[in-house]
Amino acid sequence: MKARIVTLPGDGIGPEVTEASVKVLRTVAELFGHAFEFHEHLIGGCSIERYGVALTDETLAACRECDAVLLGAVGGPKWDNPNAPVRPEQGLLALRKGLALYGNLRPVRSIPALFDASPVRPEKLKGVDLVVVRELTGGLYFGQPKGRFGDNGMVRAVDTMEYHEHEIVRILELGFRLAQKRKKKLTSVDKANVLETSRLWRQVAVKLSQNYPDVTIDHMLVDTASMRLITSPASFDVLVTENTFGDILTDEASVLAGSMGMLPSASLGDGRQGLFEPIHGSAPDIAGKGIANPIGSILSAALLLRYSLNLESEARAIEAAVDQVLAEGYKTRDLNGACSTGEMTKVIIDRFVSEQKD
Repeated sequence: MKARIVTLPGDGIGPEVTEASVKVLRTVAELFGHAFEFHEHLIGGCSIERYGVALTDETLAACRECDAVLLGAVGGPKWDNPNAPVRPEQGLLALRKGLALYGNLRPVRSIPALFDASPVRPEKLKGVDLVVVRELTGGLYFGQPKGRFGDNGMVRAVDTMEYHEHEIVRILELGFRLAQKRKKKLTSVDKANVLETSRLWRQVAVKLSQNYPDVTIDHMLVDTASMRLITSPASFDVLVTENTFGDILTDEASVLAGSMGMLPSASLGDGRQGLFEPIHGSAPDIAGKGIANPIGSILSAALLLRYSLNLESEARAIEAAVDQVLAEGYKTRDLNGACSTGEMTKVIIDRFVSEQKD
């Protein structure tokens, strides 16, 4: 297979973990006879520094023309001024919108070898294997009006949560289709006791569930879901929720995997093209030290192979290699280990290669 992949390393530890993923993908191409082209562009703070904007038209055009996009992270204290007219995160939001990627899949698995890295009791972690499906282009992050306004000499800040029925339908359908391939259980997360958008969300979910009789659906308020993610995480299969709730819940769920550095994500639309990135931030405090956990990014590369390139065997092989090295005791510092970014990347590649040659 031939594929054109755009890499957007971004800021902080983004370049370090993206480099690790590219090494893994190059190894996949070599062993399986694929031809992957990699084209690197800027996004976030580094793009602001060079071009004055967080995402240039040229970078967006390159992303639209490729088969898949692999992103590192954006942001950092250098650009944290709340009064700044241009912020790194604007690049990420514009990229998702510009590529029409409305669904973000965030798989969460507990691995026995990492139980000691989680603050959650081991008996609660057994059997955790869930996916959060987060709506990505609506809600508070995009609703209008948005901004700061003068009001009798005081400043008033406004963010608008807005959802159209078709936006809710398409993200729930994505969740239902995913649940059909898994344990056939879907939890729709909302705040229907307070928010009008959530009441519409629940109404749509109830109606749509009639089209998927093989999937059991339950409805859960977001505050209850946040509690259940810790008290009984193994009870979940697929959770579908709106943009802000999904962002917060998946950060919480990262403790089930031992570290935020473990979690990948895939942002998808109606076609095969997707944006793949670890859910962690730019972690500027450890940038350049060579100690960042590359696994979230490497597993994102596996999702790239699965969803954009339809290379399921290759994706599973990467995931198996990650599981194997963790079972053997290799860990980065965020997992209470001592492996550097480069060491962890190398041992994963070595296991991957050895398994393919056996």
